[in-house]
Amino acid sequence: MSIESDAYCETPQEEALPTLEEPPPYDILNPHSDSPLVLIADHAGRHIPQDLDNLGLDEAILARHIAWDIGIADVTRHMAQRLQATAILSGFSRLVIDPNRHLNTPSSIPAESDGIPVPGNQSLSAEERALRAAMYFRPYHGAIERVIEGRLLKGKQPILVSMHSFTPVMNSVERPWKIGILWNEDPRLPRPLIARLRAMGLPVGDNQPYSGRYGYSQHVHGDDRGLASALIELRQDLIDTHHGAEEWGELLAGVLPEILGDPELYLPFKPRQSG
Repeated sequence: MSIESDAYCETPQEEALPTLEEPPPYDILNPHSDSPLVLIADHAGRHIPQDLDNLGLDEAILARHIAWDIGIADVTRHMAQRLQATAILSGFSRLVIDPNRHLNTPSSIPAESDGIPVPGNQSLSAEERALRAAMYFRPYHGAIERVIEGRLLKGKQPILVSMHSFTPVMNSVERPWKIGILWNEDPRLPRPLIARLRAMGLPVGDNQPYSGRYGYSQHVHGDDRGLASALIELRQDLIDTHHGAEEWGELLAGVLPEILGDPELYLPFKPRQSG
């Protein structure tokens, strides 16, 4: 399984590393875990490299949801610790390059996000776009790929859970869900997860507030490999404090183990047909 290539890229496909002054493009927790669960957090970080000068945006704007998924890093870290599962978290803002978008789409490096122009992303050359992909997108996805390949080489079928958060209001419309479970074709993990959470009295969105048919990471690392997977969306106002994040991390860490005991999850599912 190879990471998506992009037509505009003229540079070699090897991972480019940030300078010593910059943090790494991803963080990995419990890399040698024996748990089948692999957690990924595409929008965990909001770092922007110094040479991009905050992409021309104020710090107040960069603290908002357009730059990252508020609270999801804390939740993911708590779950990884509690379940002793491997977790891979992005270390860069999705405004630099979005790891959950195909490279050739406009939203990969957005010139505008939620109605806010992003000056540092406008009129980029093919070489500038390719450099961001080489320095951030590919190293992050390469780390996920190596974790999954390592499990498969040992004869262990991983279970992939992609962690995200969503805003409580969008386009002046309140979103009633506290949590959403997104999925595409494989229902093995999403359906019991939805049922279990609803049995706890929680308002759970089934492919809400977004559809699991879109995006990148879950499909490439989960669906296309035939792995059981789900994308979990948590409402940001519930996890924007350490206490809230820990509470929801604990809740999910309590729900997942029983579901992961289903042997059907460890059989390959027919991959999604592309095109």
